[in-house]
Amino acid sequence: MSDWVTVFSSIATGGGTLVLAVATFSSVKSANRSARVAERSLLAGQRPVLIPSRDDDPPEYVRFGDAVVLDVPGHGGAREVRNDNIYMALALRNGGSGLAVIHGWRAEVRPRSDSIRPDLGAFRRQTRDLYIPAGETGFWQGAIRDREDPDYEALRGGIDTGARLLVDIMYGDHEGGQRAIARFGVGLDFDPRGPDGSERVVRAEVIRYWNVDGAGPR
Repeated sequence: MSDWVTVFSSIATGGGTLVLAVATFSSVKSANRSARVAERSLLAGQRPVLIPSRDDDPPEYVRFGDAVVLDVPGHGGAREVRNDNIYMALALRNGGSGLAVIHGWRAEVRPRSDSIRPDLGAFRRQTRDLYIPAGETGFWQGAIRDREDPDYEALRGGIDTGARLLVDIMYGDHEGGQRAIARFGVGLDFDPRGPDGSERVVRAEVIRYWNVDGAGPR
């Protein structure tokens, strides 16, 4: 009889341990799921999204280090050659919920975009920090002053002929994470607000987004 008591006690102890293990595993799994949800919610609250500014947003007066100033209208851009230097700027708005910090840029003359994410090594670092608060407007600026730069001739020729440029801007949140790339098409367009509807302006339209530190948006 004592042997059966021992057997049943062992079985009961083992069963209780198994139930406790299952409950612990379920609890840990649920806690991990809750932690992931909380983390995603926290990141969403810090995530910036750069888009073109609106037509009725005030213009941006973008100053460069050599005293050149570009006047950039809402939903627009500027691209000029002065003293053989190339200057470019875009009027932007942060449509996300976190502070946007612009890290770098690249530009090329191309009539059409594609779905291939540009190489991170091809981006030029901003010479000064550019910040755009959530829900507010701001700008991006870039310049090429070296005539020997491999992109100089192509970009200058595109600006001189009015060709369409693609500008890729890499940005992230204020902690340096959630990096993303926004591609803007920058080209000449007709301004319907002009006196005869034929005034030419430089317009900026967002084309595509890529996430750098996480899964892509599509």
